Amino acid sequence: MTPLDLLGFLHLGIVDVLDIVVVAAVIYVVFRWLKGSSAMNILIAILALLAIRFVAAALNMKLLSSLLDAVINVGAIALIVIFQPEIRQFLSRIGRRRGGWVDRLLGRKGDDLGAQAAKEIAQACRDMAENRTGALIVILHKNSLQDVIESGDRIDAQVSSRLLENIFFKDSPLHDGAVIIGGGRIIAARCTLPITDSKIPAKYGMRHKSAVGLTERSDADVIVISEQRGTISFVRDGEISPVAGMNELKLMLEPRKEQEKQ
Repeated sequence: MTPLDLLGFLHLGIVDVLDIVVVAAVIYVVFRWLKGSSAMNILIAILALLAIRFVAAALNMKLLSSLLDAVINVGAIALIVIFQPEIRQFLSRIGRRRGGWVDRLLGRKGDDLGAQAAKEIAQACRDMAENRTGALIVILHKNSLQDVIESGDRIDAQVSSRLLENIFFKDSPLHDGAVIIGGGRIIAARCTLPITDSKIPAKYGMRHKSAVGLTERSDADVIVISEQRGTISFVRDGEISPVAGMNELKLMLEPRKEQEKQ
């Protein structure tokens, strides 16, 4: 008996090769998706369990195969619970990248911040960075983030640098949390953002973790001002970018379509 006979690949056709390639591609994508997260060890254990199940079936070890089948069938439900944050993040990213034609079909348009609002935000960020005032400012686009808005206090006010600075003033009752801006208006303050499970550099604090967590799950952009270092960061799609000055921040606040043209 040859090794091919043992593994059941004696008749290897085009469909079999295609099947192997697709499975390999899926495993590669999943590895990249979970790289650096706490779920990586769980994935390795699952692959090892599947490999043992495959060998047991090839060797016709019925008792071990039946036991592993029962574990795998029950474990499928547990995996949905264990990987729930990663699955939601993965599907959210796919929706953001591939949902453009759906938005056009449904007539959905992203919120345009407006030049004046962008100027006011940039001015407030510069002043707060100079004064070492910590801040977390969320810029909405297509995703409404109603659950995040409801976690804070409604404001519905025109964007102005003075109002933003007063909200984040350390003795203000609204300074703890994030400000949500959409459609050129301040919608809410003192909002709670989800914390990322991804590893970020140790120099970043909880504000940056919250910003990364929100941008991983939505198309919103977040501006973070560090209270300790007096620096400004712009977070988009889970990526943190340091901001050098007001002009650079204004460019980042431009609509995404305008940035793509540039």
